[in-house]
Amino acid sequence: MTQASSSKKKISPLPKPPGRLLCLGIEGSANKLGCGVISHSPSSNKSGATIVTVLSNVRHTYITPPGEGFLPSDTARHHREWVVRVIEEAVRKAGVRMGDLDVIAFTKGPGMGTPLQVGALVARTLSLLHNIPLVGVNHCVGHIEMGRQITSSHNPIVLYVSGGNTQVIAYSQQRYRIFGETLDIAIGNCLDRFARVIGLRNDPSPGYNIEVEAKKGKRLVALPYGTKGMDVSLAGILHAVETYTKDKRYRSWDRLSSSTTNEMEEEGEDIITPHDLCFSLQETTFAMLVEITERAMAHVGAKDVLIVGGVGCNLRLQQMMGIMASERNGRVFATDESFCIDNGIMIAQAGLLSYRMGQTTPIEKTGVTQRYRTDAVHVSWRA
Repeated sequence: MTQASSSKKKISPLPKPPGRLLCLGIEGSANKLGCGVISHSPSSNKSGATIVTVLSNVRHTYITPPGEGFLPSDTARHHREWVVRVIEEAVRKAGVRMGDLDVIAFTKGPGMGTPLQVGALVARTLSLLHNIPLVGVNHCVGHIEMGRQITSSHNPIVLYVSGGNTQVIAYSQQRYRIFGETLDIAIGNCLDRFARVIGLRNDPSPGYNIEVEAKKGKRLVALPYGTKGMDVSLAGILHAVETYTKDKRYRSWDRLSSSTTNEMEEEGEDIITPHDLCFSLQETTFAMLVEITERAMAHVGAKDVLIVGGVGCNLRLQQMMGIMASERNGRVFATDESFCIDNGIMIAQAGLLSYRMGQTTPIEKTGVTQRYRTDAVHVSWRA
């Protein structure tokens, strides 16, 4: 795919909605349980563009104590306890009834197996109770389609960064092609695990708390730079930054609270603070992500970048990506936390696009899968 070929005007195969179509989306692939209702309606003006309206977007997060991650069994228990309330609130806020829905979309994968099963089971139950068709959705494609809709970005290079995925993606011939990805752990997982090592809270999220502490960092410590062509390796960087917490120069939160960093520096102490490590981890890993994204842009001749996934909320990542894009006369698109972080409305959006193409998922094929590649999905609704 080249810039010349992508610039040609292509006719969308997506049919216009015959009337107002409503979809309930259910997302529960990790510790966020999200449900939302979206509508696609025909436009009354000459452009014929479909009117997409987010009617509700409700989310409840399973938060563990500081220093602890979330286990699949505990996460699934949280989803079971909250799913009825979250769905009821989403439907109520949307101002519709369950019987008004045209389709129910659920996350088929990828994700944590047991939590995924909760969402699929509830979707199947509602489908049978109300005689509503189902559509299984790829979680990653949901992020991309909601990001494209919210930002109105036509054909960008996509950087998908979350707790479970790190991918650089470009669209071609009805597939989201993966140009590069992590070879080991995802960027969100890297940040979350380091947050646990230094004792940061999980509320609202470990990655957000690292972003806050990184702003106070004053020292860039040396960390391995793990780009491997179009791919990245993050496990070694995580190990290296964890090693600094055992360095004799490291000052934990408790030791920092007894005397300020400025006082230590004035006394000539050579110290490394948790803020420095958060700052260094962000700067190094984000520089790697910017590099492989720029390579993908150069390869396909793209000007724009769309950042999706939970880590996409990070303002420093957006800033660094913006500097690169501006040097290429391009733009960066990103959404706020209501759409960046896992949510039900992104599943509803991708599900409704599939439904408009005549695609539904039979009950017997609504099983979930922890491994579901982004490039395995036939993106039939795009030219």
